[in-house]
Amino acid sequence: MHSMCRRIIIMEGPSVVKVVLMLTAVALSRAVPTLLTGEEDLAKAQDYLSQYFSEVGVTTRSETYRAGLDSFTDTLKSMQEFFGLEVTGELDTNTMEVMSQPRCGFTDLNIFKYGHFDGQPKWNKNVVTWRITEYTPDLSQSFVDATLAKALQIYSDVVPLDFKQIQTGTADIMIKFKAHDHGDFAPFDGAGGVLAHAFSPGGGRGGDTHFDEDETWSLTSSGVNLFLVAAHEFGHALGLSHSKVRSALMYPTYQFVNTDGYVLPDDDRQGVQELYGVRGSTKPTSNPEPKPQPEPEPVPTQEPEQEPDRCSRDLMFDAATSIQGHLYFFKGTHFWKRSTNWDGVTTKRIDSVFSGINTVDAAYEYKIRSTVILIEGNRYWKVLRNKWLLPGYPKPLTDFGLPASVTKVDAAVHIPFVGRTLFFVNNKYYSYNERRGRMDRRNPKLIRTEIPGIGYRVDAAFEYRGYLFFSYGSRQTQYDYIRRRAVRTLMSSDWMDCD
Repeated sequence: MHSMCRRIIIMEGPSVVKVVLMLTAVALSRAVPTLLTGEEDLAKAQDYLSQYFSEVGVTTRSETYRAGLDSFTDTLKSMQEFFGLEVTGELDTNTMEVMSQPRCGFTDLNIFKYGHFDGQPKWNKNVVTWRITEYTPDLSQSFVDATLAKALQIYSDVVPLDFKQIQTGTADIMIKFKAHDHGDFAPFDGAGGVLAHAFSPGGGRGGDTHFDEDETWSLTSSGVNLFLVAAHEFGHALGLSHSKVRSALMYPTYQFVNTDGYVLPDDDRQGVQELYGVRGSTKPTSNPEPKPQPEPEPVPTQEPEQEPDRCSRDLMFDAATSIQGHLYFFKGTHFWKRSTNWDGVTTKRIDSVFSGINTVDAAYEYKIRSTVILIEGNRYWKVLRNKWLLPGYPKPLTDFGLPASVTKVDAAVHIPFVGRTLFFVNNKYYSYNERRGRMDRRNPKLIRTEIPGIGYRVDAAFEYRGYLFFSYGSRQTQYDYIRRRAVRTLMSSDWMDCD
């Protein structure tokens, strides 16, 4: 019971799906566990549990299951049960060992049996086209074509979908082998790391599937088996998310199995048939017997604000920030979460996650203290990274040392490599020293002279992978703060997985 296996962790959602190589044990023979009570261990455990086992605002198959996870002990018990550990509710060395392993970034509360993405996106057509624009030199093009066709066929064998390869133009599923940065905000990281990612069904990048060219692709047990990875990725491209069933193709980890005569496992078959129906089955008649209609609901006196169009070329953000590696873009009473683990770009009302907050004018993450600051008007809230609002808020912006005349902040961003938070107000900004808890001298400063190249005003700002991103209107500037120069110009909608 101490056999080792080669695994690939696969992270996904309605957007990009990452596949990460890892080594772990199928079953670990552990020594008698030792209780851990140190502050550092407890902090690591709390961070782990808040990230993977208490994702507020995420819809799961069991709301009752999630509702019980309202304490550290209960959440720890759920984590121990999930991984087959002794369920004690106490942090011990065995539990910490599992927490320390490389893993899928997708929250474990979302993985039960087979699953679908939020909104159950699918292809509303009978023939789905696919095209390979860049091949791998590891295999001949004919072998790659045949392997990917075989990976798609295991789905067309069980659902009324046909797949057609095209050689020119834009296909529903665009496929390429590419290393490192390849234009979708999810760069590959070299051999042995991220293997592939895919997008769920939809327009623009929907369905597109990318393979890391730094890997060694094969049709055998050596290297990375292209058929098995492609079959898993195409499951996401058709609308399937992860499954907790270990024998399922959509289980979050990869293991090589014999691919001769491979057929879609039962759990995956049930999941894809729930979306598309059964191959050869008759569709329901277009005029079914009418059912009694419920009494109409009373019309509300005020229409709720409509969800903004994230794919508009005129899209403007009110605020933006990172939270635990994910990006949050605020607009009106809604926000978009662009996940890097990946459950894609999802939309929610702000008050459904951050109770009591209707709109957000500015936001930033202070990672050292694991907190996020959300600003509305002349007051702010402090939020733990698991999205729990701290008691005693909102508080006035004057707490930061901003003058009482500042009744609204346009944008805010924390710059971790200098330890400063910038608050943008009209054509100026204030520099706040987070460590000392006070404003720097010489405030405020002119944006155009101190941060040349981004213009005169900022609507939203955030830090991502060492760069700052400043938005004004629908345009955005990627900025190298150390060199004080603009790198490139983007559109706000470029972050929204649109055409």
